[in-house]
Amino acid sequence: MGDPPDRSFSDAEEEVLRATYSALREHGYADLTIKRIADEYGKSTAAVHYHYDTKEELLAAFLDYVLQQFVDTIHEVETTDPDERLTLLLDQLLVELEDHLDLLVAILEMRSQAPYKETFSQRFEQNDEYVRYMLRTVIADGIRQGVFDDDVDAEHAAGALMTIVDGARTRAVVLDDPDALATARRTAEEYVESVLKSGA
Repeated sequence: MGDPPDRSFSDAEEEVLRATYSALREHGYADLTIKRIADEYGKSTAAVHYHYDTKEELLAAFLDYVLQQFVDTIHEVETTDPDERLTLLLDQLLVELEDHLDLLVAILEMRSQAPYKETFSQRFEQNDEYVRYMLRTVIADGIRQGVFDDDVDAEHAAGALMTIVDGARTRAVVLDDPDALATARRTAEEYVESVLKSGA
């Protein structure tokens, strides 16, 4: 898998999606309405509906937008050093979320709807596949460059790190564990040091 589909947004659409971000952080998924998004947008509900016919369509676009922001952040890093890139990826997946726990709650609520809403399911699957692809690619690059142990299975290692990330996000939200993300970040680093670099 290469880069995710290039979903571009107009300036007006980005304004709606930023308003959606704010509304989700304030109200959560369950209490999110087009009216509340419109209030954050500073315009009428009709103005929101001009861009997105339904709330589900809007939230699907929001998930695309969140992935695009993540991808843009990673692509801005001007380094080809696999160790540094992996550190950045793990920081983005765990450390940066500490200031956005309310958004993480809303996204986990949306994820719980994925079995019943195909548009959500497709987005979450695409997002997860792309993050795993990025982890796998940087690990494989590290193996080729001798930064990581050549006995490492890049696919398995990417899956292990994703499991750490997903578990921490769930604990942070479901169990209201304030240390879950920081613990996971430390655990991920221990995994990198003990498994990826054990013989490098």
